[in-house]
Amino acid sequence: MKLLLSDNQLHLRFAPLTLTRPLAALRCGLYTNAERWQQLLPSAEIGFETEAYLQSKFPHNNGIWINAQVIPNRQLARSVSQLKTGEKLYVNEVLVAQNGAGQDKIEYPDSNIIILENRWDLYLKNAAVLKSDFSLACDNRKSQVLSSSNRLIGPADHLFIEEGARIEGAILNTHEGPIYVGKNAEIMEGAMLRGPLAIMEGAVVKMGAKIYGATTIGPECRIGGEVSNSIFLGFANKGHDGFMGNALIGEWCNLGADTNCSNLKNNYGKVNTYSYETQQQVPTNELFMGLTLGDHSKSAINVQFNTASVVGVCSNVFCTHFPPKFVASFQWVSDEGNEKYDLDKAIEAATAMMTRRNVAFSPEDRQIFEFLAKN
Repeated sequence: MKLLLSDNQLHLRFAPLTLTRPLAALRCGLYTNAERWQQLLPSAEIGFETEAYLQSKFPHNNGIWINAQVIPNRQLARSVSQLKTGEKLYVNEVLVAQNGAGQDKIEYPDSNIIILENRWDLYLKNAAVLKSDFSLACDNRKSQVLSSSNRLIGPADHLFIEEGARIEGAILNTHEGPIYVGKNAEIMEGAMLRGPLAIMEGAVVKMGAKIYGATTIGPECRIGGEVSNSIFLGFANKGHDGFMGNALIGEWCNLGADTNCSNLKNNYGKVNTYSYETQQQVPTNELFMGLTLGDHSKSAINVQFNTASVVGVCSNVFCTHFPPKFVASFQWVSDEGNEKYDLDKAIEAATAMMTRRNVAFSPEDRQIFEFLAKN
């Protein structure tokens, strides 16, 4: 079986996170949708329908068309695997899957399927996705035993610790939702964690960190300070004090010590945020929205991001006052203004950071950088 996970022409709606990946490669809950479909249908070959400049890294195939906005579960995966040629699967008039050309419409019986409509849905719906993924990852499996140096508050069966994970001297609260600790992850002493929460493979939670659900800490992240209802896609560093709330942090980002983001306006009003679709600030219906940071972007110490700020790919923010609410890709932002980040220097920095985690900066990564630097 082949599955073609489609951006559904919403590539820019989830930018800047999707400037460097398809929608199906965004992390929400424990998994990306590509990982989730692979977990549900292990024999499936996964392909991507996305922007042309991303296809060399995320190849296309001629499989069953899948709407990558939709978070699948076991029942949905079963229904997709049973689609006959010419059949289309819908949930509440939303096209979920299609097997070839045809007009045979099938209405999926469960209307509670989670669908991501906007980039902020990644954190708004993260609690529900985390709980669903916890069941998918942990049912009928045995967790490691939690060391007696820790304190668990809440149901023990809402905590799952993978092989090789280390937790000592921490407080974990599972009353509001499960806590998943991935393979070879480490939670250092003094950390205080509340579910629902996922700490993925190889991630490290630093001493004294305070992490509120619903939060996802992707693979190989380094997280300290205070975090609430945020998603770190992976390989990002927030190793020091500072607050991130309702934030979406891309891969290979680094947040300097005491970087903070506001997630609530002083007048308690609905927030506006930058839209890559309209190329302007747009109103939302949300009270809480923090920083969205594209891949390979960084902040210096003591940087203060305003509510609902958006920073593109491979930009550096090091001003002492509030930076602009929108920073484009490949920018250096200082008190003196913005300056274009030289492409060769950006590639050199990205290569150095990735090499530290034993990950290669590939020719496909270079192609993506070159495209974004020109556009």
